[in-house]
Amino acid sequence: MAKLAGKVVVITGGSGAIGSTTAKLFLNEGAKVVLVDINDEALSKVASELNSPNVSYVTADVTKATDVQKYVKHAVDTFGKIDVFFNNAGIEGVVKPITEYPEEVFDKLIAVNVKGVWLGIKYVLPEMNNGGSIINTSSVAGLVGSPNVSAYVTSKHAVIGITRTVANEAASRNIRVNSIHPSPVDNRMMRSLEEGYAPGEAEAAKKGFEATIPLKRYATNEDIANGVLFLASDDSKFITGMKLVIDGGMTMA
Repeated sequence: MAKLAGKVVVITGGSGAIGSTTAKLFLNEGAKVVLVDINDEALSKVASELNSPNVSYVTADVTKATDVQKYVKHAVDTFGKIDVFFNNAGIEGVVKPITEYPEEVFDKLIAVNVKGVWLGIKYVLPEMNNGGSIINTSSVAGLVGSPNVSAYVTSKHAVIGITRTVANEAASRNIRVNSIHPSPVDNRMMRSLEEGYAPGEAEAAKKGFEATIPLKRYATNEDIANGVLFLASDDSKFITGMKLVIDGGMTMA
């Protein structure tokens, strides 16, 4: 039986690699999916590629309360309810030491990666069915420190705090709230970070990152989507306030 049969799922960052891969998996598991992103053209492309009557999308800026309320209303108006919220939108910022890190980049990153997560939960939670599941995207950067990405690390640590707090607040409604913590994933975001760490030598940077992972490779988008599916489904019905680390052993020490 499909693991998400009859469930309605909202995915922010829906046009990105992880968001769109997760949407495809969820559709195959019987869900109806609402994709949310700031880029209307990219969203339309992903929805067209998914080619399903069970997909809808809405353009929204996750840092603005009115836009968050808009995507919540769209989900309820379109599919009648919300059962699962993959709170996934995020940006990487730049690679610079804290003394050189642009304040405006810090502000934008915190707005998307922290305020966007907070606002999403604030407005989704009242509309979510009892027994639902919220999955917040953090990172291995939320578990350890990494040089030259202070804003990103700060934001991903903050996601853990939000997750634990809301897990307590939502427990009376049997709504589970967990975070995922991917290692580097083989997609656009890592191409940006590789170039930031080693301008003009991104491939060497990739090999350096892979060397820190015991399984000696980046995660695939499918690796992450499978972890999100576990937390969205009843397979994890007694798990809340926890961190699902999907990192090939990178943080095992």
